[in-house]
Amino acid sequence: MLIGVIGAGKWGSALAYALSEKSSVCITSRTPRDIENFVSLENALACEYLVITVPAQQVAGWLENSFVFNGQKILVASKGIEASSGKFLNEIYAKYVPSENIAFLSGPSFATEVIQSLPTALVINASDEKLAKDFSALFPSFIKTYTSTDVIGAEISGAYKNVIAIAAGICRGLELGNNAAAALISRGLVEMQRFGLAYGAKEESFIGLSGAGDLFLTASSTMSRNFRVGLGLAKLQTQQEIIDTLGEVAEGIGTTYALHEIAQKNHLYLPIAKEVYLTLEGKDPHESLRDLLTH
Repeated sequence: MLIGVIGAGKWGSALAYALSEKSSVCITSRTPRDIENFVSLENALACEYLVITVPAQQVAGWLENSFVFNGQKILVASKGIEASSGKFLNEIYAKYVPSENIAFLSGPSFATEVIQSLPTALVINASDEKLAKDFSALFPSFIKTYTSTDVIGAEISGAYKNVIAIAAGICRGLELGNNAAAALISRGLVEMQRFGLAYGAKEESFIGLSGAGDLFLTASSTMSRNFRVGLGLAKLQTQQEIIDTLGEVAEGIGTTYALHEIAQKNHLYLPIAKEVYLTLEGKDPHESLRDLLTH
């Protein structure tokens, strides 16, 4: 059995490493890499199973220009909401892949720890339960997998937690203490859940691995790119300075803009996401904190 991993960044490389425990795996990316089992996109797309880590803001363009569907079973391993359209990833992929062929990966997972074979638990979400189980069987012994049919709940959890992580990074950067951090993350979970329920997500998705698990991990560690975005904002760095320092994609930035547009359009109350958006746009983070505490 051959698995093709598309995207050779940290997460794609970590998943390729993990999946190679049981299966033969190849990997590809937009730019050639001098790494083991690197192949052309054409060869990767010929695999029976695909794991796609293309960043959320690039997915639509990549699917339109580079993807060819020929019956592959696909696991989407990126998280986010498209800023330009407000679309969830499952909506973007739906134009190119039938629902019975696509699943979405969620749960708390830092690439650095996966590539060290440290214990991890993840959720494979798909409308087709058999597909979720098929992908589950591919994962290595050190990754415990669960399955779920709540695709939208997993998508919203995976996207929204990155925005809360930016807020948590601001909180840490301003040295506001553990009490404030706990309050922020707890309120963030409620905000994330409220948003998800408005889209028909299942409540239990937000208190499990996809929701609370991934949120607590991402919003509490400097290993999180989005958390580091918040640290930079607390230091009054510009958005571009932060991106240049990171040197890699922080999905929470694009998702914040998407949530802002969705909230404006649908009159949704998303106070933490709103303040993260305003801070990204230049608002002083101390003022954002004051406004969060008084509303």
